[in-house]
Amino acid sequence: MKKKLLIIGASGHGKVVADIALKMNKWQSVAFLDDNENIKLSMGIEVLGKSSDVLKYLEYFDIFVGIGNNAIRERIQKKLEAEGASIPVLIHPTTVVGEQVEIGVGAVIMAGAIVNCCTKIGKGCIINTGSTIDHDNTIEDYVHISPGVHLAGTVNVGQGSWLGIGSVVSNNVNITSGCKVGAGAVVVRDITEAGTYVGVPVRRV
Repeated sequence: MKKKLLIIGASGHGKVVADIALKMNKWQSVAFLDDNENIKLSMGIEVLGKSSDVLKYLEYFDIFVGIGNNAIRERIQKKLEAEGASIPVLIHPTTVVGEQVEIGVGAVIMAGAIVNCCTKIGKGCIINTGSTIDHDNTIEDYVHISPGVHLAGTVNVGQGSWLGIGSVVSNNVNITSGCKVGAGAVVVRDITEAGTYVGVPVRRV
């Protein structure tokens, strides 16, 4: 762990990430990189340059990818890993994390989230505000669990999937990789084909 944190992305998601980092109180300073040259400050935090500048900061900064898009976040984090970057896990102080929970590098767990025992959270995941993940879940790499999502026990969510705000997944359900589940949707049986799913219960669109 380094003494400074650098967040790639100074927009909405990046600002929430920065807020969590500040509340964790583990770094002497926090800064951003962002490709919008018009942004010099975000939340009063300095933007040091563009995302392409990141390599010159690897020696002195932990690096975190604060970008909400799953595919872009995965691409950037994989490049950082290949360069040997120090990538932390960010957990808001109000989060409840159970025993025997594994959390991959680059994951963020936001305010009020609950992750119950024996669950595995993959690399680069977003476990968003007020979401709940019950026991024995497997959330694969670069998944976004939106605010207010509720997963029952023994749920598997495949790599790069996105569960929309307020969606619900019943117990013992598997969701394959590359899925988008719409806001407020209810998943009661396995989803085996990538695609977009909406409704109560969900149907593919």
